[in-house]
Amino acid sequence: MIYLVEDDENIRELVVYTLASTGLEAQGFAAPSAFWQAMQAQLPSLVLLDIMLPEEDGLSILSRLRADSKTKNLPVIMLTAKGTEYDKVRGFDAGADDYIPKPFGMMELLARVKALLRRTASETTVEEYQLGNLYVCPPKHQVRVDGQSIALTLKEYQLLCLLLENQQVVLTRDQILNNVWGYSFSGESRTVDVHIRTLRQKLGTAGDLIQTVRGIGYMIAEGSHA
Repeated sequence: MIYLVEDDENIRELVVYTLASTGLEAQGFAAPSAFWQAMQAQLPSLVLLDIMLPEEDGLSILSRLRADSKTKNLPVIMLTAKGTEYDKVRGFDAGADDYIPKPFGMMELLARVKALLRRTASETTVEEYQLGNLYVCPPKHQVRVDGQSIALTLKEYQLLCLLLENQQVVLTRDQILNNVWGYSFSGESRTVDVHIRTLRQKLGTAGDLIQTVRGIGYMIAEGSHA
């Protein structure tokens, strides 16, 4: 089940219809109160969340979802007319897994929804990584720097694991998009750059392990520099 919180009736009906036509069960809500009521009865596999809403804005809803142990890892895609990098960073910092600015095409929306569902359904089986002062334990979803726990969004965590799985290997932005988001659309490489920047910031001193290879992409290795 996919939940959509969108106050625009035309968009809400079109998205629900499109998802249903491809075999994805979906339910739309015009107001956050109806969404929260449905959450009490059934947790969805993914949430499509508009930012500008009556009663409560989407970022507030996202923060509440991430603060609850039952929904902290629930996949969330933000749908919004705000498409600036600042707004994207706010959404990602709040814990969004993806961000689609309006107007968007239904085929792109479907691709991103299916990619996120596939990605969250298959977690890596590697026991742990230790690189410099960085420790990552995928089964326990733990990330530590100098023994201190680091809180990452799901996408930041998946990006970090992808880099660790390919230590010493340079990954292009398209490769990262395909592996972490499950798609590659023209002009979306900035999404990778934004996530790399916030990931480095959150990792602190361990952020220096992530190296920018100019004109190509990124890699992780000891002794590297941004």
